[in-house]
Amino acid sequence: MDIGMIGLGRMGSNMVRRLSRAGHRCVVYDHNTAAAQALAAEGATPAASVQELLAKLATPRIVWIMIPAGAVDVLLKSLTGALRTGDIVIDGGNSHFADDMRREQEMAALGVRYLDIGTSGGTWGLERGYCLMIGGDRQAVQQIDPLLAALATGGTGGSTASRGYLYVGSSGAGHFVKMVHNGIEYGLMAAYAEGFNLLHRAATQRDTQVVDAETAPTRSRPPKSLDFGLDQLAELWRHGSVVSSWLLDLLAAQLAENPTLDKFAGRVADSGEGRWTIEAAVEAGVPVPMLATALFARFSSRGESEFANRTLSAMRLGFGGHVETPARPAS
Repeated sequence: MDIGMIGLGRMGSNMVRRLSRAGHRCVVYDHNTAAAQALAAEGATPAASVQELLAKLATPRIVWIMIPAGAVDVLLKSLTGALRTGDIVIDGGNSHFADDMRREQEMAALGVRYLDIGTSGGTWGLERGYCLMIGGDRQAVQQIDPLLAALATGGTGGSTASRGYLYVGSSGAGHFVKMVHNGIEYGLMAAYAEGFNLLHRAATQRDTQVVDAETAPTRSRPPKSLDFGLDQLAELWRHGSVVSSWLLDLLAAQLAENPTLDKFAGRVADSGEGRWTIEAAVEAGVPVPMLATALFARFSSRGESEFANRTLSAMRLGFGGHVETPARPAS
């Protein structure tokens, strides 16, 4: 099949490679011309503009967009005059599901079918395949099934879910499911981070116990000798443990390369889906305390709780004369 890919970043480029290897013809565009030329060397057809990309595709055109959520509306507006009845436009990024519902109506007025496909797999998708959560017109989904099958993980079984892709509902459903998927991801990552932080602190804490009015006494100490490296512990848990996962595999690889993780500053970004998950939970009246805590922990990692912490110190000084304890050196 012919497909146009707009957005050739970490995921878009590898999706093109995976589609090309499955025999599909890919026309590609990115504002970074070097990205398009790199794929041209691997068999893709580069385009100098989005209009040229459309002109190079067989009709009805299939266009897959892999760009930041905030840029999608501007791109769709630039495509409007060139799109034709029967064309299919796919947003495979991380747009908000409400935007998908609006865009589907706008595209339908032009006779264009719009799909939202939540795409998970990251930079490993080229090798492992992608997990695809699909919302929109079911007939359009059936039409692009060969593309979905090529991008997905494969596998065996009677359902497409066992092969890595699934139609999950009307417009917006794909990104709604992917949004919750990413909210869960935040929580899983936070659990690993907190557990390994506890292990790190227990293995590196000093033997001496500080005794003063500002330090809580320790009732029990960890074992006198904790003889493990976090890299080896992560590797151990990958084999037979109930907490084994692909996330743990990735963490183990990082710890093996850099056991102290000192190349990271620990300022953790959030790209939006975690926030939207919490907003959706509030609207539905559904408790998601762990997912919310994981999101707020990311805010704290970027210094957003600094003034709150200074406020706590100020109040303690005011009511009890508690002098703020100097910060410990980072370890």
